[in-house]
Amino acid sequence: MSAQQHARPAPVGGSLFNATTLVCGILMAITATIIIVRLFFGLSSTTNVNDGYSWGIWVVVDVFIGSALACGGFCMALLVYIFNKGKYHPLVRPALLGSLFGYTFAGAAITFDLGRWWNFWHIFWPGYFNVNSVMFEVAACITLYIIVMWIEFSPVFLEKLGLRDARRKLEKSLFFFIALGCVLPMMHQASLGTMLVVMGDQVHPLWQTPIQPLIYLLSAIMLGYGVILFESCVAASAYRRQIEVSLLNPMAKVMLGIIALFLVVRFTDVAVRGALPEAFRANHVALTFWAENLCLVATFLLIGTVEARRNPARLFLAGITVMLSGILLRLNGFLIAFNTGPGWSYFPSVPELLVTIGIFAAEVFGYIYITRRFPVLPREETYAQPAHG
Repeated sequence: MSAQQHARPAPVGGSLFNATTLVCGILMAITATIIIVRLFFGLSSTTNVNDGYSWGIWVVVDVFIGSALACGGFCMALLVYIFNKGKYHPLVRPALLGSLFGYTFAGAAITFDLGRWWNFWHIFWPGYFNVNSVMFEVAACITLYIIVMWIEFSPVFLEKLGLRDARRKLEKSLFFFIALGCVLPMMHQASLGTMLVVMGDQVHPLWQTPIQPLIYLLSAIMLGYGVILFESCVAASAYRRQIEVSLLNPMAKVMLGIIALFLVVRFTDVAVRGALPEAFRANHVALTFWAENLCLVATFLLIGTVEARRNPARLFLAGITVMLSGILLRLNGFLIAFNTGPGWSYFPSVPELLVTIGIFAAEVFGYIYITRRFPVLPREETYAQPAHG
């Protein structure tokens, strides 16, 4: 392992004002304006959700997809702390940071989509607990996981502030939070799949299965590794850094194993349930089903060999194909292949799209700010070109 891999994390440094942060700031301002309008004038003032499609992209994209894309921290914790693969430790903080923002903003997005948002506190009040509700389990686990991740990430802030004693004391108990950080995502990612199960025949047969919790959990794990590939390549390019191919190569091999297992489970389930003929009908649902799964086949074509996994461009594209597959899996189940009955349709409004884009812009801005000002990325000499966000 190189000395750079052993180096302690350090702030990237540089100016926070650039084209990327400027665009993010504008999008965040637009989003804040729309959210204020929504909170004071109701869902109908900004969204196209209706009685047939009560969940729009603020739930499906910002929460179901956003939380799955934020599984990088959980996946790295599995490798480093559960399977004792310490060589991946330089990837832990960047992955955890991405997860931290993804889940935090996903939790905030839930509030925007509640009809009576001022009752949001009921989720945290024992008198209102419905322990038989899968939605309660998801809300409770995600809330607790967000708190756990902030605690796991707090040594970064303590290190920046020079509070070494406080950091050492915290690190003695971090094993407990790391364990929780591995269990909680598995619980609520599986429960997100359960939410499809309880919707019954409103969900198309290609996605309506009793093993949907297992499918969603496997998908979340492979998505976590795919996002790490994507983020690592983008951060290296943006900050003019060396791509950690020596770490991403073996990690990508682990991801391919999860993808292979996912595909076996997915197609075995469809075949056993007799739903496979639905995949060969001439309609948009069958098309999106094949697009969802062929993205994973493309991943094998991109990085199926050791030599291919040494190519940063192929690793980057593989991360994108895995992300697309996971995104389509959730869009198909909850929106595209969801049929609530005749007379209902849904397509997101412009304000809905802008809020979703703005939330992702806030995550990008937060990632740039934290990595530039706090020790997250491994210490490394940048190239001669000036860094940008």
